[in-house]
Amino acid sequence: MDEIIRQATTILRGMWQRRWLGLIVAWVVGAISVGVVLRIPDKYEASARIYVDTQSILKPLMSGLAIEPNLDQQIMILSRTLISRPNVEKLIRMADLDLAIKSKSAQEALADDLMKSLTIKSTSRDNLYTLAYSDPEPERAKRVVQSLASIFVESSLGDKRKDTDSAKKFIDDQIQGYQKKLEEAENRLKEFKLKNISTQTADGKDYFGRMGEVSGLLERAKLDLHEAENSRDAIKRQIAGDALPNTPEEAADVSVPEIDGRIDTMKRNLDGLLQRFTEKHPDVVGTRRMIKELEDQKIADITARKNGPPSSSASRANSSPVYQQLKISLGANEATVASLRVRVAEYQSRYNQLKDAAKMVPQIEAEYTQLNRDYDVNKKNYESLVVRRESAAMSGEMDASSGGVDFRLIDPPRVSPKPVSPNRLVLLPLTLALALAAGLFVSFATSQVRPVFFDARALREATGLPLLGTVSKKVEEMARFNEKKDFRRFVAAFASLLGVYAAGFALLFILTIRTA
Repeated sequence: MDEIIRQATTILRGMWQRRWLGLIVAWVVGAISVGVVLRIPDKYEASARIYVDTQSILKPLMSGLAIEPNLDQQIMILSRTLISRPNVEKLIRMADLDLAIKSKSAQEALADDLMKSLTIKSTSRDNLYTLAYSDPEPERAKRVVQSLASIFVESSLGDKRKDTDSAKKFIDDQIQGYQKKLEEAENRLKEFKLKNISTQTADGKDYFGRMGEVSGLLERAKLDLHEAENSRDAIKRQIAGDALPNTPEEAADVSVPEIDGRIDTMKRNLDGLLQRFTEKHPDVVGTRRMIKELEDQKIADITARKNGPPSSSASRANSSPVYQQLKISLGANEATVASLRVRVAEYQSRYNQLKDAAKMVPQIEAEYTQLNRDYDVNKKNYESLVVRRESAAMSGEMDASSGGVDFRLIDPPRVSPKPVSPNRLVLLPLTLALALAAGLFVSFATSQVRPVFFDARALREATGLPLLGTVSKKVEEMARFNEKKDFRRFVAAFASLLGVYAAGFALLFILTIRTA
């Protein structure tokens, strides 16, 4: 810590030795900086306020029918991109700023200066925009702000109409493209159906559906044929007598139409009686007895037919109504069997044909599915584009009738009565600080370039040589008097610098108040 204090003291003493040079530099820098500040031209600010009303009464009424763009976002983006090179060049022509320009480079410099000086401030919540520009000539600043406001309004309306027309043209081009794709897809689908018409049925079933249907019909026909053949064989056995039972229990299963009809009638009567009476009721008992007698008669008749002489059995069978009925049933069953055999053969032939052609079915089905998928996608996009085109047309008509966005000039372009820049009351103290900093820097730099040693230790450290001793100097009264006099002159000169600055600041402050 002591070493730091010693070094700082040495630096300050060296700077004090060069104090007059630093003071002179401070006076020179201060005078130059004050002259520069006073020569800066005054700039007057022109400003205008515009309110953008994006709320229209048609908005809620046309909700869901017309396309509703985000107008607030569009206006915000427009305000941020308004100060562009093309718009600035247009503004130069509108404000007649190019009359005094003689070269291309001067025009480019003017455009760059305008892009830096133009400002657009907005409050996004209220859609209120402030356009401002500063220029040494008040009238020119006012013309620039008027031109900028006109470009702001025209850019919004022109861009919106341009966007609407571009959207309509794009949608129309897309619709024509999809319409052509739909026609091509329909033609491909028609050609495919004509080429593979044999794989489709009248009800629109696919190939495997037809194959499954024919297989089901074939199995059903085979089952019907098997049932018809079994029924025919049973009737043949009854006619030949092979099916006559050997026991009373088996005889009960043989059909005798006359007796079976009477038995069924008696059983139905018995069911009706049991619903009203008990088992011991005389009618119930009598009915059961009659049913038992008919069943015994049926068994006896069948047994007698089996045990009787063949000749008598044949003659009796030919004259028996049961035999005649069995012959009729046999003929009907033979016809049914023949018909079912033809049906089975036809279904088998169809099934074999479908099975032989099954190798081509996956490829046909894949092509048909692909065609349908492409057609459905194109049709869906086409219908969606048609709906959007109608919405875009309705939106354009709504914008044309209502305007969509209403620009209101709240404050017309006006110029401030007093300059807005430069603020000399702030710059003047800064020039004083700059002058003092320059004086201190020059004093420090000079003390470091041509150092002065104030003690033996500093000399020994700087030279690196052994120090044998020091010689003291006796200060006379005249030298002390001269030093004090020099110090007073320095303080007076420094105070005069501060005084001049203070007087200039006071005078500038008074002039500013009077101007306001």
